Amino acid sequence: MKIAIVGASGAVGQEFMRVLETAPMEIDELRLFGSKRSAGRTYTFRGATTEPVRELTSNPADFAGLDFAFVSAGGDVSKQYADVITSGGAIMIDNSSAFRMDSDVPLVVPEVNGDDAFNAPRGIIANPNCTTIQMVVALKPIHDLSPIRRVHVATYQAASGAGATAMAELEHQSAQIARGEKPEVSKFVSQLAFNLIPHIDVFTENGYTREEMKMHLETKKIMHAPELEVSATCVRVPVLRAHSEAIWVETERELSLDEVRGAFEKAEGIVLIDRCEALGYPMPLDIAGSDPVYVGRIRSDLSNSKGISFWAVADQLRKGAALNAVQIALYIINKRK
Repeated sequence: MKIAIVGASGAVGQEFMRVLETAPMEIDELRLFGSKRSAGRTYTFRGATTEPVRELTSNPADFAGLDFAFVSAGGDVSKQYADVITSGGAIMIDNSSAFRMDSDVPLVVPEVNGDDAFNAPRGIIANPNCTTIQMVVALKPIHDLSPIRRVHVATYQAASGAGATAMAELEHQSAQIARGEKPEVSKFVSQLAFNLIPHIDVFTENGYTREEMKMHLETKKIMHAPELEVSATCVRVPVLRAHSEAIWVETERELSLDEVRGAFEKAEGIVLIDRCEALGYPMPLDIAGSDPVYVGRIRSDLSNSKGISFWAVADQLRKGAALNAVQIALYIINKRK
């Protein structure tokens, strides 16, 4: 396989390299692309030094002969260079929001709708928003038991969702507060250390943020369920890495907790940690750097006999971004064998 990473020096780009390091995929060539600032850097990959990062340009020759291009350099870059990236036949797996809701671009989570990846007429497959990915992985086993009518979700999103500079700001603010200094704020709309910010992305006309609307719209598309009602509240929390979600679903028929737990236990990509005793539930501190979606705190809704509540945690940089994109490529490769 010949692979490219666009945005190689960013947080997700580096996570792409870590995921690909051990992925069950033979890689004959790895081409790295980035901004003018990152051009020339080299990294270690599978025991060898990579070729220097190339500055991303509109030269189609740079992408000739590639099988897959993993792109995480922002929506504007994705839109500007998509035709160049796919011009040589490469499948572009894009981590931005640029194409997610385009009707001719599949939005894919392999455990949920992997076969949609084979309907990509433009050669572009969109990687969903990180919060949507972990939620739909957890929704799928329940939806298979009984169609889900509606979902309410509150997210607890780590600083990693805003990139490496955001993680650094949280660490810096925490150190400043420990020294008795006033914390500096630049990346977020307010101080994140020792605080919660119920505001991720810009507000839309209906009072929801764009992050919340991504969950609303993307979930319907991925699950092929336009009638599914989804309402989200997205909150930034002072955690370095891994997002958490409190999820409530209403199904068409009443489900027993044993049914739900059994479905989670059998589901691909899910680890169930659901014990009532102390620490019998997933936490971001414990699962950062791991691949699955962790589920716990499963309980029946006291106000609705058809309601189920549960807690889900996943690493935003892995399953929420780089890992899911690589899994899309592996799904295509394995299905073609």
